[in-house]
Amino acid sequence: MSQQTAHRGGTVWALVITSVAGFMAALDNLVVTTALPSIRKDLGGALGDLEWTVSAYTLTFAVLLMFGAALGDRFGRRRMFLVGLTVFTGASAAAAMATGIDSLIAARAVQGVGAAIMMPLTLTLLTAAVPAAKRGMAYGIWGAVNGLAVASGPLIGGSLTEHVSWHWIFWLNVPLGVALLPLARLRLAESHGTGAPLDIPGTLLASGGLFGIVYGLVRGPADGWTSPLVLTGLFAGSALLFGFVLYSLRAKNPMLPMRLFRSRAFSGINAASLLMFLGMFGSIFLLSQFMQGVLGYSPTEAGLRMLPWTGMPMLVAPIAGILSDRIGGRPVVATGLFFQAAGLGWLADVSEVGVSYATQLPGLILSGIGMALFFAPASNLVMSSVLPKEQGIASGANNALREVGGALGIAIMSSIFAAQGGYESGLAFVDGLKPALVTGSSVVALAGVAALMIPTRRRAAQLATTTDRTAEPVLETASR
Repeated sequence: MSQQTAHRGGTVWALVITSVAGFMAALDNLVVTTALPSIRKDLGGALGDLEWTVSAYTLTFAVLLMFGAALGDRFGRRRMFLVGLTVFTGASAAAAMATGIDSLIAARAVQGVGAAIMMPLTLTLLTAAVPAAKRGMAYGIWGAVNGLAVASGPLIGGSLTEHVSWHWIFWLNVPLGVALLPLARLRLAESHGTGAPLDIPGTLLASGGLFGIVYGLVRGPADGWTSPLVLTGLFAGSALLFGFVLYSLRAKNPMLPMRLFRSRAFSGINAASLLMFLGMFGSIFLLSQFMQGVLGYSPTEAGLRMLPWTGMPMLVAPIAGILSDRIGGRPVVATGLFFQAAGLGWLADVSEVGVSYATQLPGLILSGIGMALFFAPASNLVMSSVLPKEQGIASGANNALREVGGALGIAIMSSIFAAQGGYESGLAFVDGLKPALVTGSSVVALAGVAALMIPTRRRAAQLATTTDRTAEPVLETASR
């Protein structure tokens, strides 16, 4: 009895600590979006600089996530979780005290380093603490909190910017981080992964490749697509990523084993995650500015009007987690992605200089339901598509691809926006916004198609009966 109570208490503490830490990391993806006009007014900066206040975080977050997961596997997941949390909290304070756009971008990049170490370990620490039969519900709660953080960033950022100061969107992390550090040290159990050596060459290749591509996409509209630096970034980045794939195929202990992608479940959910975040991040980045700059809402009013989108994950994601346990994650994730695509398509169609909020509302609701249906089942699909000892790598890879999608989404959709419109007038903004949202909707619809690649439960069971015994644990759970 006492052991069961202790185990139950450990599960609850693990859920609370990992959810709050995940909330902090996810919140900072888009918390600055509704603060961008105020940051631009205080610190200056062009469109490219504003993009970097978001992309500096998402990019370092993305390129180091798998390395962060590997650090946890090698040196202890709780230990490295504490390190990442410390770095993230300190960098948040530095961002809050930034006096120029360059120092803010630098602090945001360091925030991303801390989040990259911390975030993938939240899921592995939670998985280790929760019994297998209850993981769907646990992932549902974890996914709801993280989904709410991603989508409520504009509301929280807008409220703090309007009523206090944009600096407080970063100060918010400091007391949360300070409170979590002793709790994590006392309440989380230490665990390790495979203990494989760190893949330094793979990390450098992946990091350099992603940085080059995102740099080229961000600077392209401002410097011109034929600029030497832009072309160098795009071509060198692509070459480095190609080199990363070749290296990973041959390396003994690669950061991201390419063999994982032989699993349709792993490939499908990761492709869907990358495309979903690409379409969603770019859309929120532009829509939050549209509501303020064109429709005339204050930062708080803009955030509140996005609540049908932003608040939906808290209501629907736990239910989605339970549904994924009962009917499988594939139909839930695919349905959510098609809902999200429909919502963005609606918003693209109705966006005009004088559009009413009631006209926008159906698109916001559809997008919110779609996002909520995606988050929890997606986490379950990722963690169940690999062996337990590889869950750290799988979590890091999935989170990395999500963040890569977010960084690319902001860069690509901002490039489309800049090519077709601009900030000169409301009409110019709408001219750029519409094709960008159409692109976002199309990309998320592609994500839904990718989700349909994931095997059904029946198909996974059939595969399990025809493969060797060592593959059975993966195949039997691949389509949960």
